[in-house]
Amino acid sequence: MRGDGDGWVVSDAGAHYWGRHGAAGLLLRAPRPDGTPAVLLQHRAPWSHQGGTWGLPGGARDSHETPEQAAVREAHEEAGLFAEHVLVRATVVTAEVVGAGGTQWSYTTVVADAPELLITVPNRESSELRWVPENEVIGLPLHPGFAASWERLRITAMVSPHEHDECLLAVPHTVEIQSGVFAWCTPASAGVN
Repeated sequence: MRGDGDGWVVSDAGAHYWGRHGAAGLLLRAPRPDGTPAVLLQHRAPWSHQGGTWGLPGGARDSHETPEQAAVREAHEEAGLFAEHVLVRATVVTAEVVGAGGTQWSYTTVVADAPELLITVPNRESSELRWVPENEVIGLPLHPGFAASWERLRITAMVSPHEHDECLLAVPHTVEIQSGVFAWCTPASAGVN
């Protein structure tokens, strides 16, 4: 079962999509020293598909995995992150296609938080891993799939405990304020207004 997701799905139009059972990536946010969010991005190795672009750690789902399990596993493989440092907040299907013969393929973005800017260890699939301030993500040459979904996934508001019950945690974190719409909670103790 391990690795049985590796392979391409070909759409009716002839486009290739990695992951026989779909794919998933981890959109991991952590608070910067000033409490504002940073996103962990992967600068894809030149030899990889869409090499030289920036995207999320992620890859093919195996048949036995949920999108969350696949995204966290891929983040461990590609960035050296451990599951116990990642708190999943939401999942968003950000791409879907029908492959040849009716095969369904989807890419799921798993939105998660880390308590701090974690140390990362890139594998051979990465030229670099970098914590990028949320407001600077759009300035990078993004992987086309990630670029197409970024507007939907980015933080749309900063909220505080009196605006949302889920902001009662003592650390800055992501909150899904409605289905697929995300805010960054800034508790009073974080020093961000």
